[in-house]
Amino acid sequence: MSAGNLRFACQPGCVKCCDMEGYVYLTEDDLKRAAKFVGMSAKAFEAKYVYRTRHQMRFRKPPEKQCSFLREDGCSIHPAKPTQCRTFPFWPEIVERRSTWLRTGRYCPGIGKGPLIQIGSAMEIAEEQRRAYPNMYEDAGRQAATAAVKPV
Repeated sequence: MSAGNLRFACQPGCVKCCDMEGYVYLTEDDLKRAAKFVGMSAKAFEAKYVYRTRHQMRFRKPPEKQCSFLREDGCSIHPAKPTQCRTFPFWPEIVERRSTWLRTGRYCPGIGKGPLIQIGSAMEIAEEQRRAYPNMYEDAGRQAATAAVKPV
């Protein structure tokens, strides 16, 4: 990706990234941090807000919106928001492909604004996302490695 185009500044009052179709995945640390922020035990918080399978955990999705913590003026747990939310838009699948970065900019008004983000810094944040959710990225890494060694 061209470093000259890697600018981002979250726009005040914008919740467009939060209002996209999908799920908010959690790490164990995300769960504990959010529970503490709202004054609940991790167990009680999980029972009320979290759907867990053997391999992943995510916020339950209320029927009328994307996230229980999304308010009109922003995230009600902003200081304790999950890694997935905190690292957006610097997810590996976004920063590793210029076309995806530009496509994300169609709905994210912060892309293309603000200070120039050094590509190394963006990739460090992307790596944090990859480490936080290894199950989401291990197949993609395997597919890329396989594609790289396929004979032409």
